[in-house]
Amino acid sequence: MAQLIGPSLIQDQLRLLPFVLTESPRGLPGSLPARVAGNAQQSTVAITYTGQRLTMAYQGANFPPYPSDTAVYALLVVDDSTQRAQGVLLYEGQRPPKSYPQLGTVSGGDKTMYGVRVDWGGVSNPHCPLLGSPVPAPTP
Repeated sequence: MAQLIGPSLIQDQLRLLPFVLTESPRGLPGSLPARVAGNAQQSTVAITYTGQRLTMAYQGANFPPYPSDTAVYALLVVDDSTQRAQGVLLYEGQRPPKSYPQLGTVSGGDKTMYGVRVDWGGVSNPHCPLLGSPVPAPTP
């Protein structure tokens, strides 16, 4: 149940402009946990920067199909209390408005990535974490 409700609550944060990230966070690790919303299989994304934009390569077999009849986009999820990136969720459905700031792309540059801050404790259950184990703090 948490695997379905958590991604839905995170997606709802896109309606609240103060929670939408306007630029890529600094100091991201080399990889983050990733999941396609509604899919129980955990994956990862490898992270690189191209200037200020993020490029994330999805590492897993359940990446949304090509071609897809629906829009596919990614959300970089950041805890609003610690400002720490928790991972990436991919969604199939209606894409956010074109006016929203795009942080980069996922896998091959074809899936747009946005970012959103959330109350991580309110969307991920510690007994069944939405994106696996907590992301370690970056080293100074």
